[in-house]
Amino acid sequence: MAEKQKGNSPEKAFRAGSVSATVWKNVNKNKEGKEFDNYTISTKRGYKDKEGEWKDTNSYSAGDIGKLRLVIDQAYEYIVTLKKEDQQ
Repeated sequence: MAEKQKGNSPEKAFRAGSVSATVWKNVNKNKEGKEFDNYTISTKRGYKDKEGEWKDTNSYSAGDIGKLRLVIDQAYEYIVTLKKEDQQ
């Protein structure tokens, strides 16, 4: 199993209205100790609560699904591009 290092940071964020997807870069080590980059995507939707304060959730309404698909596709394309650049 790969050993995870501490200190990942956001690589890039994509937004469509109140929905966003963030790409995270994680540096890991394989069993031989060689480092490699692994990318993950987190999603969230912003909303205002009853007091008018901005909050985040990972729950989406049917109307958010198109936006969610869009930002996930953009994040995925970004990761694929990064991996291609790493291989060259």
